[in-house]
Amino acid sequence: MPEVALPELLALLAVAVREGVTVIAFAIALSCADDLLLDAVFFVRRGWLGLTARRRPVPLHAADLRFGPQPPIAILVPAWDEAAVIGDMLRHLTATLDYGDYRVFVGTYPNDPATAVAVDAVVDPRIRRITLDHAGPTTKADCLNGLWRALEADEAACGRRVRAIVLHDAEDVVHRDELRVFAHHLDTLAMVQLPVVPLPDPGSRWVAGHYLDEFAEAHGKEIIVRAALGAAVPSAGVACAVDREVLGRLASAAGGTPFDPGCLTEDYELGHRIHALGLGAALVRVRSGHGVATVATREHFPATLDAAVRQKARWLLGIALQGWDRLGWRGGWADRWMLVRDRKAVIAAGLTLAGYAALAAGLLIAGVRACYPPLAAAPPLIEPGGIAAALLGFNLIALLWRLAMRALFTGRLHGWRQGVRAVPRAIVANVVNSMAAARALGRYVAIGRGRAHQRWDKTRHLVHRHGG
Repeated sequence: MPEVALPELLALLAVAVREGVTVIAFAIALSCADDLLLDAVFFVRRGWLGLTARRRPVPLHAADLRFGPQPPIAILVPAWDEAAVIGDMLRHLTATLDYGDYRVFVGTYPNDPATAVAVDAVVDPRIRRITLDHAGPTTKADCLNGLWRALEADEAACGRRVRAIVLHDAEDVVHRDELRVFAHHLDTLAMVQLPVVPLPDPGSRWVAGHYLDEFAEAHGKEIIVRAALGAAVPSAGVACAVDREVLGRLASAAGGTPFDPGCLTEDYELGHRIHALGLGAALVRVRSGHGVATVATREHFPATLDAAVRQKARWLLGIALQGWDRLGWRGGWADRWMLVRDRKAVIAAGLTLAGYAALAAGLLIAGVRACYPPLAAAPPLIEPGGIAAALLGFNLIALLWRLAMRALFTGRLHGWRQGVRAVPRAIVANVVNSMAAARALGRYVAIGRGRAHQRWDKTRHLVHRHGG
């Protein structure tokens, strides 16, 4: 009986795997084609810029801005449960920024006295701590709205408005020239985003390390392509400056505050709302030294699997799921293409898991066939020359290209050792993103059914001791 049942069972499993592989491979091929198209646009653009380099001005250097105008700028830093890092961040910021006229507004909650004490310990007339009138945590957008109201009151008392509003987080390591870069570019842009560069964590080379790879590509390629195609440029929520009048327009249109307190990714939506007004935004790269060094914000990212999953689940929930509900599919073809890219992340994570499952099933069948001679003559799972074989071949080539691109962009920014690590770290990224997608879907359903509420699902940050 077992000899009869086993071949039948394996035959059914083989058919399921064979059909499943074809469907999964086709879906992955579509995603790969999307990625390859974006890469093609990036390299064509780069090639064109290289051919026309002699006709364009010399790239801007941070030193060129040292003697430019310094209009007043406000820096908003929302903070919940940040006692471990906020003090060091503020001390570094005030000691580092080479700019004469700025104020820092830090938002804290009445039920978070430790963060308030840490902020008050940094004695500097440019720092103003604002205590929200309700307990936390709420959302980051709600905290920013409280800071916006405080800024308006401060402007009324001083009798002048700031030129720009800069967004930062409590763990950011700012660059000395960032405010000069913002002041220069806001003459022509409504929003300016600087690159965000994750700091390597020697204690978490794989989990924290995979952020190095993702941000190297995102801020070194993807956002550049978005701007080049005329699509909306999303804010990263840090190292981002917005024209004060533009943010005021957004606030007026929304009833007095610029951010929706129910939104989990207010930074992402900010870029889309500015784009909807027909105003310009861009990620700006300004050289600050030799080689590829640029004016950028650096920060630590989650070092543990749980923290990384929670952070990315919040991003996916806000961008891919709630973003679909809140933003729809507005804009031209470039905007819609980028919306597809943003929202396919949840599906891509599911495809990755399905691909791993199909691979495991295929290996199981191959192992049983090798150990059970009567099954050795059974048809192969993948017919040579068939559709599945062609799709798998294409996907393999696309995977090798994707790993090469990840290693290239990471290595260019962080050195060749990190570039080499980027290849195996792709597996870590797949695991984190898959777990985050599952968590995001669960929270999305729970919120939709009223079983969960929007809240600041923040991550614990590593303390970074600055030199000097």
